[in-house]
Amino acid sequence: MAIQSNHSTMKALTVFIVCLLALLAKLHCAAAEQPPKLNVLLIMADDLRDYGGAFTRDVVKMPNLDRLRARGVTFERAYVQYPVCNPSRSSMMAGLRAEQTGVANNTTRLRQMMPDVITLPQLCKDAGWQSHAFGKLYHLGGGKDAVQKALWADTGRSWHTAQDYVATQVGRRMVEGRNVTGGALNWCAWGAADGNDDDQPDGQIATATMAMIKQLGDTPWFIGCGFMKPHDPFIAPRRYFDLYPTESLKRWRDPRDISPVPEKAVGFGAYGVAFGKFTDREWQELLRAYCAATSFMDAQLGRVLDELDKNKLWDKTLVIFVGDNGYHTGERNWWNKDTLFERSCRVPLVIAAPGFKGAQTSRSLVEFVDLYPTVADFCGLKMPHAAAGTSLKPILTNPAASIKDAAFTLVTRGSKLHGQSVRTTRWRFTLWSDGQTELYDHDTDPEETHNVAQANPAVVAQLEGRLKTLPPYKVYLDNLRLRDADGSTTPIWENGKDTRFRSIADSNLFTHISARAVPSSEAGK
Repeated sequence: MAIQSNHSTMKALTVFIVCLLALLAKLHCAAAEQPPKLNVLLIMADDLRDYGGAFTRDVVKMPNLDRLRARGVTFERAYVQYPVCNPSRSSMMAGLRAEQTGVANNTTRLRQMMPDVITLPQLCKDAGWQSHAFGKLYHLGGGKDAVQKALWADTGRSWHTAQDYVATQVGRRMVEGRNVTGGALNWCAWGAADGNDDDQPDGQIATATMAMIKQLGDTPWFIGCGFMKPHDPFIAPRRYFDLYPTESLKRWRDPRDISPVPEKAVGFGAYGVAFGKFTDREWQELLRAYCAATSFMDAQLGRVLDELDKNKLWDKTLVIFVGDNGYHTGERNWWNKDTLFERSCRVPLVIAAPGFKGAQTSRSLVEFVDLYPTVADFCGLKMPHAAAGTSLKPILTNPAASIKDAAFTLVTRGSKLHGQSVRTTRWRFTLWSDGQTELYDHDTDPEETHNVAQANPAVVAQLEGRLKTLPPYKVYLDNLRLRDADGSTTPIWENGKDTRFRSIADSNLFTHISARAVPSSEAGK
């Protein structure tokens, strides 16, 4: 009886061991079948516009961006959701429209408005990727306050580490250059700098990015490489200015019959006054410096691409190159962003993904909010919140495909005025909250010089309807306080001043009145 019992026990144990081994083998096979985690390299340029106007392929030299284009898909119709640094980057990192984030200036952090949002790099970081930022990925703020700088960079939430950079003492020496406004606008200056590439922040950013790529080896990573050029001041090592003899450049000239626009659309404030005094010399100097800074940034891009070559990482890395907003280089007598014209809203975007054909071009309309779901799609991660955009993977599969028929952009002019613009394959329609409208036909007017709204009421009505599909943009003034990461709060409006502006100079592009976007359900509370 005991012998029979022992035999039964041994038989059951054998069956259990066989089943366990089979289960372990199955799990091992399943793990082996799962593709390895893709690295993500997000490369951002600051204030880099797309081609057009005086800034053409024939003029500007970007051989390394062309290298990346040869490996990926170039999106010729990519649009930001707010054409200013901080709101644009906040929108991209959250995967939400500016109407949803409530960030509409350069002085309000994303987490002050959305403390618990899971950002794009955080999504990967929390799923096991090493996440590191070099340079400007979020808008840089905080001055010399280390705690505030970390809050602006979102260190610890979005990134394991984040580092910004400044020029060396040698790099701060200008061989030539000047402020073209005579000091009226502190930022509107150019300089051919002494020293080499690593004496400038972008050179240091490239060096640090390359070192981290090498250091991490086979560990899956999400690296943000945030170049700071061609953003003002328009500074680059002297040799990049030598690429652009002043006499070889032609400034942009608007047609004589260009349509007038609403007062706050472009050309407003101290900026408009200063630009109105420019001669051909100022325009040409700025264009030369902008091109030099662009080529300098492109050279640093090339160093990072060389590191991918050296480490044979192209087959395991998703590479995204994008500008944070467009830029006027003289169109409508404007040298800046923060408008709802094509030059301000459209940005360069190139994506290279393993297994997808390179040297392709897409004419599909795409938006910044599409980048979050695209990375989630490629990395096999679930969106943590409802996406405002759509994955671009179908376009990488078939560049002739289209995922949407409209792209949207917002700007604000304080609490009393804002504008929303919709771009379709043919039209750009802009509706201002005071009822003024603009309509441009890109089939015949790609530089948007003639407003044809009055001649096309049916198109205006149709596109106004499209704008109504956006999340509602509401503004109110009250004693709203912004919550900081440490739990403290700061009033937005105090003693008659907007505390989000560091100085009057910082508020030139807005007004001195606070505004906040809120869901319609909060309006009136």
